Amino acid sequence: MAKKYAIKEIYFTLQGEGFHSGQPAVFCRFAGCNLWSGLEKDRQSAVCSFCDTDFIDTKGPNGGKYTAEQLAALICSQWPDEKVRPVFAVLTGGEPMLQVDQTLIDALHEAGIYIAIETNGTLPVPAEIDWVCVSPKANTEIVQTHGDELKLVYPQVENKPTDFLHLDFSNYYLQPLDNANQEENILATIDYIKAHPRWKLSLQTHKILGLP
Repeated sequence: MAKKYAIKEIYFTLQGEGFHSGQPAVFCRFAGCNLWSGLEKDRQSAVCSFCDTDFIDTKGPNGGKYTAEQLAALICSQWPDEKVRPVFAVLTGGEPMLQVDQTLIDALHEAGIYIAIETNGTLPVPAEIDWVCVSPKANTEIVQTHGDELKLVYPQVENKPTDFLHLDFSNYYLQPLDNANQEENILATIDYIKAHPRWKLSLQTHKILGLP
C-alpha cells in the first residue's frame, strides 16, 4: 500500500517572508512537529514555545492524507495558471521533514513543481529540494548546516545571530518575534541589522496584508 502523507492544509497565497516575499505560492502544511505537540497545555515545556501555527491535525482547508501522486495533483490544482510553470510550492509545517521523502520529491518534480521547504533544521534535507530555508529554534541541534536561506526569529535569549554565521547559507534573515512586544522587537531587529549588514530583514507581510 502506498504511503500517505498527513497534511494540515493546502492553499494558494503569496509568500510573506524571507527571500521569496511576494512570490505567488501554494503552501502545503504538513501535520506534526518534533519541537512541540501543538497543544497549548504543552507550550511552556515545548522546545519551541513561540510557534504561531496550527499543525495538529488534518482538518484544515484541503487537509487530509494523500499519496505522493495525489498530493502533487492537489498542489497543482491550487495553482491558478496552467501556462505558468513551474508551480512554486512551499512545504512547511509543523516540521515537513518528518514526512518528506524521495518518493514525494520525485512525484512533485514530475508534476512540474518547484519545491521550497521551511524546516527547523533538526533533520537533514535531501539535496533534490530546490530551495532550503532553515529557521533555527532554541535548544536544538542544527543538522542541516547549509542551504539557500537561514531565517532566525529575533530576539531570542537562547539563539543569537552570531551562533549561526559559521553555517553555509546564501542568505541570512532576521525576523522580529511576534509577541506582545512586537513593536519593540521590530526596532531591535532593525538596529541589529544596521550594525551587522550580513543580515537582512524579514517581515511577516502576509499578516500585515491579512493573507493566509
